[in-house]
Amino acid sequence: MTGTTIDGFEYRQLPGTGGIRLNVAVGGQGHPVVLLHGFPQTHLMWRHVARALAERYLVVVPDLRGYGDSDKPEETSADTYSKRTMAHDIVAVVREIGYERLSLVGHDRGALVGVRAALDHPGTITHLGILDVLPTMDTWDVLHGVDAAVAWHLYLMAQPKGLPERMIDAVAEDFFSSFLDAWDPSGTTFPPHVRRHYIDSSARAVPSIVADYRATAGIDLEMDRADRASGARLAMPVGVLSQDWGSRLGFDASALWRRWAPAARYRPIDAGHFMAEEKPADVTAFIEELIQRT
Repeated sequence: MTGTTIDGFEYRQLPGTGGIRLNVAVGGQGHPVVLLHGFPQTHLMWRHVARALAERYLVVVPDLRGYGDSDKPEETSADTYSKRTMAHDIVAVVREIGYERLSLVGHDRGALVGVRAALDHPGTITHLGILDVLPTMDTWDVLHGVDAAVAWHLYLMAQPKGLPERMIDAVAEDFFSSFLDAWDPSGTTFPPHVRRHYIDSSARAVPSIVADYRATAGIDLEMDRADRASGARLAMPVGVLSQDWGSRLGFDASALWRRWAPAARYRPIDAGHFMAEEKPADVTAFIEELIQRT
């Protein structure tokens, strides 16, 4: 594959929340499995995993609002890019396709959308898979000292509207390239055309990407705190696949996740952040095992 679409998948523009439309790739048939991408990527990060899963499931792979070829509404309120709004988008898309229940797997930013979808729509999300991220509330709690410099971009994009967008836009290619380089230990995960696609897509979406991150330092954090105070839990089967960030930053990722999902299964992986592209067979097996749980 040399293009920027997933071979064998049909592409649709489907309605999300508030009139926006999402770019969605759909393939296969059976129980719906939704795959949500992370930063600084698009739905294309799932190309290998999606094709494998489509042999047994209906696989739905959207660009999140604000990313890729999905709409990028202006950030007019804190809720424009809240994970609650983004989760509503995904539920609306799957209902438009004709389904009320779905398994959801997210990487990085997509996993945060997935967690919010599972908390807000527990009767809709049958299984939740999480790749290489912590819940919003816990992310901020574990970042401290010089080791937290790995997450410097979170603090930049948490700043009020205006300055972060201008700073990033001025060096957009260098900014987004730096994450593709730093988080890819082998340096061989991305074919040149895929790397170019991620950089160009992100450079065209600076305001919406910053708004997504800004929400994580504001409204998303407030929602997590409210859920923690109310005792909200993820009761569906939950699986977490992650690098061992805890050994560097001093936390137990499995314990943090089990505060939200007592029965969560945590599995470390010997891969970089972009594991769905670096080790797609391992990620596919993780998802299939998760979906088979009851």
